[in-house]
Amino acid sequence: MMQTTLKSAVTFEGTGLHSGKPVRMVVRPASSEYGIWFCRTDVSGRDPLIPARWDAVHSAKLCTALSNGDGVSVSTVEHIMAAIAGIGLHNALIEIDGPEVPILDGSSAPFVAALLGRGLRTLRTPIRALQVMERVEVRNGDAVARLEPSDCLEIDFTIDFPDAAIGRQQRRFDLANGRFLYELADCRTFCREADVEAMRAQGLALGGTYDNAVVVDGDRILTPGGLRRRDEAVRHKMLDALGDLALAGGPLLGRYTSIRGGHAMTNALLRALFARPGAVRMIEVDADNAARLPGSGVSRADLAAVA
Repeated sequence: MMQTTLKSAVTFEGTGLHSGKPVRMVVRPASSEYGIWFCRTDVSGRDPLIPARWDAVHSAKLCTALSNGDGVSVSTVEHIMAAIAGIGLHNALIEIDGPEVPILDGSSAPFVAALLGRGLRTLRTPIRALQVMERVEVRNGDAVARLEPSDCLEIDFTIDFPDAAIGRQQRRFDLANGRFLYELADCRTFCREADVEAMRAQGLALGGTYDNAVVVDGDRILTPGGLRRRDEAVRHKMLDALGDLALAGGPLLGRYTSIRGGHAMTNALLRALFARPGAVRMIEVDADNAARLPGSGVSRADLAAVA
């Protein structure tokens, strides 16, 4: 099975969730083996290119932020990376004129709809995937993140929040055959009203609104229109996990489990995976393996899932 790129460029405009600043982002086609790179078009005198890779993550507290050796960075990459992984896009250059990916509606759906609507072009280079060979686990207090061998990408996520509007939620999905589009892509980021106030006091979440996040207060959903799905919160965590796992450098075949985890735990897990000899191997994807990848079989006909 062969790698893909876009048929032509796609432009997104919006504001950054934390900076609140307007940003323009263009996702452009790229050649075989290029992978996914960000390019800060507003930067001069320094290297503007930033690899979408686990070892370029410099912060993962509230979102995932990448940087290069010159200190040029881009943050909140997880939603666009989830969209890229979810539709099976392997090569792209993402040009952006600011330090943060636009938040749009707080999910991956607008990215998926635009990218898939533009269409993918098949390249003449085989897909190479990363197959987990051994169990790897990281812990931080009562938070756990784990990868185990599997012939597809599975995500099993558990969250537990004191707010009754969220509470304890658990979901597990095999993400083969476009399941990301139908089960996770439209699920928005969420936060507690008290946390919003605290973040803004620190100069964060300046672009956050009820239009791009699910905001809860105790047992109340403050966002007009309520939830898109009853368990939208845990599904969004799974969306984030797919975006963060996409920084592995290629499609990942393994079972990912997280209990009370997040961006930082997922990046710590990837670092542990690649630090252990023999824990992961690169394979050339054949027809059987290709059918198990998240973007397998996805086409414009699936746009109804994110419309």
